[in-house]
Parts: sequence; C-alpha cells; structure tokens
Amino acid sequence: MNVPQLLENLAQRVASDASVKQVYGDPVTVGDRTVIPAAQVRYAFGGGGGGGKPNGEEAGGGGGGGRVAAQPCGALEITPQGTRFIPFDDWRKTAAALALGFLLGAAVMALSSQKTLPE
Repeated sequence: MNVPQLLENLAQRVASDASVKQVYGDPVTVGDRTVIPAAQVRYAFGGGGGGGKPNGEEAGGGGGGGRVAAQPCGALEITPQGTRFIPFDDWRKTAAALALGFLLGAAVMALSSQKTLPE
C-alpha cells in the first residue's frame, strides 16, 4: 500500500468515527420537543513512508496514526415555538474564575490581618 492510499484509508476510518451521533447518540424527542446534542469533534491524522536505499535496492515502509476528540458544547432544542441553541458552560472558565476569587479573597484576608496586628 502506498502512502497516499494509507492516508486516505486512515482519514476515512477516523472521519467515520468522528460524529456527534457516534459519541452522544440519537436526538431525544419528548412530546413536541426535540433535543439534539452538539459537540466539537476534532480529528487529526498523519502518516509517512520511505523508500529506496543508498545502494539502489528497493525498500519501503510506512505508518500512520490518528486521534479523535469530542467535547460537548451544547444542544439544539426544537419546539413548535422555534429552535434555540443552549450552550454548555466551559468548566475551565468557571474553574479559573473560582481560583481567581479564592486568590483575591486570600489577599484581602492577608492585608486585613496585617492592619490589626498589635504594635
């Protein structure tokens, strides 16, 4: 198998696995409301090959690999009144805000305790 065929096969296999439906399943319908999960799906692949020895003999080799990552980002809600996207909060932003709040609280406590020390 040559390198272009290897990369094409690898891309097809990774792309078939990189779908929201594969990760989260089918949409859910209850009454007149349908919820469709949404995700950021990323995939990457790479490969390489080599051939030919310095003395002119035929030789070759190749290899490849891929990665699929899916992260929920929200859901589509479809009702008779309309369709809306409901984003999921990014936990990293929430964690950073909590950490910053903790550090600011600690700094305020440290500064206020320095003012009340006896002389």
